[in-house]
Amino acid sequence: MSRAIFATPIIAAVLAVAAPAGAAEAGRIVFVTGNVQVAGVPASNGSAVQEGDALVTGADGYLYIKTVDEGLFILRPQSEAKIVTYHVDKVEPSRTQVKLELTKGVARSQSGKAVKAARQNFRFNTPVAAIGVRGTDFTVFTDQETSRVAVISGAITMSSFGGGCQPGGTGPCGSGSELSALQRGQLLEVRRGQATPRLMQGGAVAPDIVAPPRTDEPLGKEKEGADASLLDAHKSGVLAQQALNATVQPPPQEPEIPVVTPPVPPVVVEIVRQGREVSWGRWQAVYDKDANSRLTKAGADSLDNNETYVLFRNRAGDPYVLPERGTAGFVLTGGEAYVRDMATQVRTAATISNGQLMIDFGNARYTTGFDLRHDSQDYRLASSGRVEKDGLFSNSNQYTPANNISIFGALDNNNGATYLFQGALRPGKIVSGVTTWAR
Repeated sequence: MSRAIFATPIIAAVLAVAAPAGAAEAGRIVFVTGNVQVAGVPASNGSAVQEGDALVTGADGYLYIKTVDEGLFILRPQSEAKIVTYHVDKVEPSRTQVKLELTKGVARSQSGKAVKAARQNFRFNTPVAAIGVRGTDFTVFTDQETSRVAVISGAITMSSFGGGCQPGGTGPCGSGSELSALQRGQLLEVRRGQATPRLMQGGAVAPDIVAPPRTDEPLGKEKEGADASLLDAHKSGVLAQQALNATVQPPPQEPEIPVVTPPVPPVVVEIVRQGREVSWGRWQAVYDKDANSRLTKAGADSLDNNETYVLFRNRAGDPYVLPERGTAGFVLTGGEAYVRDMATQVRTAATISNGQLMIDFGNARYTTGFDLRHDSQDYRLASSGRVEKDGLFSNSNQYTPANNISIFGALDNNNGATYLFQGALRPGKIVSGVTTWAR
């Protein structure tokens, strides 16, 4: 399915910088899975991506492109992008011109050799901002109103469109704000009409939380001079070979039947599937639902409760043991929430959507967030904190930039998680709820 991705006057202005006649090859696809379209046709491993090709991923789509100068451009699910220009000048490397666009979703850009030699001629556009690099690996989230960028290695500059910074330009804008990989956990954010990017904590709005990377996505380099395209030892051997050794070859003169070798299954998180079940109950009746649980349950430990819900974990089965490395992204599968008016003590229902939960096993940390709607108002609730070796996780302080609710949760041995949450929406309004998650 192909669809137009230039929907606003600002984005339409980018069309003024057209790809050169006889658009050149920008790179080759080294990995693709799910619903992915390149120039309106299904993407396939090994095929070329030309300058100007529209790139679209569906809800399950991932696309990895190895650029002609050994860089990487990665699109995660539900994203739309374009490699507008990728002209590498081998005679005069400083004249290399590269321009990328992301109009929706999450993308990762890892600079290639030519970009590093001509950083002044690199531009990454979103609908509201321009990004320049300092020899960099970074991830970007955007929609039509807001863009956020996080840096994995190196540094970037980010500028709002307006004044001397226009979508049709090339290279970084001179008035940008800078973010480096040393500012771990922080983001730069630009909203439409905002004059200057805002520095903020990542938390639940970080690109890696909005659209988590696959477990076989290349790791970022840990220090300058390291090979940023190296994969961790447990990652897919096929993708590793493609990302490190693939070279751009001319199209075959005769039709060939590609040999597809399935990737080695990733083993970032090996979880035994015979363990202690995590469950929850409603220990207090609310206006439209009866209580369905007590604060205790036979054969289970009561882990925690808020003013409406209680969390249990069965005693029978193998104990949960936290993996020593890797990350895991979870999707929201269910939940309930009620808001209590402290003046009247009346509870009314709220709805939960757009949830993200990311567990960083190596650092024993979690980040989570979701949208809550109550009484025609929308709230973004978020939390981050520590994960214990037994799979229990919670935050110690809900009043920080990355936290506006307190939570208590548990991972289970079946690739799931459940947590209770509670917090103040505004003076006199208390929300309590429960969410369930699956990988």
